[in-house]
Amino acid sequence: MQYKYEKTSQDYSDLASGRVFYSSPGYPAFPVRLASEVFQRCLAHRAAIYQETSAGTLYDPCCGAAYHLSVIAYLHGAHLREIIASDIDEKAVAFAKRNLGLLSVPGLDQRIEEISSMLDQYRKESHQEALRSAQFLKNKIASFTREQPLITRVFQANATDSRHMLQNIVPKSVDIVFTDVPYGQHSQWIRSEKNESLNPMWGMLDALLDVLSASSVLAIVSDKQQKVSHERYQRLEQFQVGKRRVVILKPN
Repeated sequence: MQYKYEKTSQDYSDLASGRVFYSSPGYPAFPVRLASEVFQRCLAHRAAIYQETSAGTLYDPCCGAAYHLSVIAYLHGAHLREIIASDIDEKAVAFAKRNLGLLSVPGLDQRIEEISSMLDQYRKESHQEALRSAQFLKNKIASFTREQPLITRVFQANATDSRHMLQNIVPKSVDIVFTDVPYGQHSQWIRSEKNESLNPMWGMLDALLDVLSASSVLAIVSDKQQKVSHERYQRLEQFQVGKRRVVILKPN
C-alpha cells in the first residue's frame, strides 16, 4: 500500500502509547501513521462524494483503549467536533475514558501531575520525556479547543446491538466510523446472546445504519479472514498493510 497523505514517516514519539496516553496488555496500539492515513482518506471520500468538509462526529464501536481515536484528535482535531467510543469490554471502556479524557486541558493537567509524581519518586528519564510530551500535547489541545471544546463520550455496548447504540448516540449523527475490529490473539468477537449465529461483522454494519449521517464514511480494519460486506453498503477502496486489511465503505 502506498501512502497518499502520510507519505513520509514522522516523529510521533509524543503520541506513543504508554508515554502520555494510557496503555494496557491486551489492547495493542494502532500505528499512528496508518491511523492518520486512514482518517485522511475518509475525509477525502466525504469531500469528493458529499462535498462535505465541515467538522464531524467520529465513532468507534470496538474502541479498545481508544488510543487511535485520541491520536487522530491530536493530529486532525480541526476536522472533529465529537468523538464517541464504545466497547463490550468493561476494562476497555475504562481505559478509553482515561485516554479520551486527555483531549482536554484539565485531563492533561491531571496526567501531568501523575507523571510528575512518578518522576519525583523514580527519577527515570522516561518520565522526564513523558512530562515534556504531556506539556506539548497540552499546548496543542489548548490551541484547537480554545473556541470549541472537543466533545467525547464513552459507553459500554455490543457492537452488533443497535438498541444500545441508539440509547447513547443521536440517530443519523455519525459522520465517520473508524474501527479496528477484534482479531488475532489479543481480542475476539463476543457474539450477541440474542443471535449467536449472526455474523458479527455483518451485524455491526447493520447496527451502524441507524446512527450514520447522510454524508458518512466507514473505515473497517480487520484481518483478511473476515469478510467486510453488507448489501446496504458500497465499498470505496480496500488495501492491505501487513496483516491488517482496511476497507472503506459508504452506505447506499
